[in-house]
Amino acid sequence: MAKINESYFKMENDKQATKVEDVLDKNETVLLRLKPNKKAYIWSSILKMMPLALLWAAFDITFIVLMAKEGESMGPGLWFMIPFFLLHLAPVWIWLGQIITSAIGYKNIEYVFTEKRIVIKTGIIGIDFKSVFYSEIEGIKVNVGLIEKLFKVGDIYFQSFKQSTVLHDVSNPYFLLNKLQKITLDIKTDINYPNDLRPSENHGYNTKYVQDSTQTNSENK
Repeated sequence: MAKINESYFKMENDKQATKVEDVLDKNETVLLRLKPNKKAYIWSSILKMMPLALLWAAFDITFIVLMAKEGESMGPGLWFMIPFFLLHLAPVWIWLGQIITSAIGYKNIEYVFTEKRIVIKTGIIGIDFKSVFYSEIEGIKVNVGLIEKLFKVGDIYFQSFKQSTVLHDVSNPYFLLNKLQKITLDIKTDINYPNDLRPSENHGYNTKYVQDSTQTNSENK
């Protein structure tokens, strides 16, 4: 019977993770840190449902005004219509809620690139972390809409197995796309054809990535 190492999962200090470094491996190197462009991120949340929400609100407000004018003649039915329209305005409340949560949650959003993976930090009440390993990525694409073009940013989409991940409103999206495609190809190639097993005349891909000291990253606010 195999011996079980009961101390492997022993927790000394189970503290709350608040920064990306709390979930990285001991020797994992951070190559790049990014946040979405704040103006583009907030405006994207505003415009996402705005046409529907405004039309819905205009329709309901028109009926509310008409009912208010006929308030005395409607009698007890007026008290039924007030909660009805409060519920009927649900798309407007959802739209406003998305704007508020985007504004509140922005401070916790961070995209961190290491030599192994991309760590996505989000959260409104608590802090959430999601990892996308380069070896799992099956496809990468950039999407630039009206808001993204206005603020010179783009959304980067990753397709990995059965899930899709988006990095919203990042600067230099096409530069990042080229870099990430190369990293993904290098790491997958090294997994399938390890450099140590290659003949001396073919050294393979350089899969050790280090931070470029000459590159500066600024957050657009």
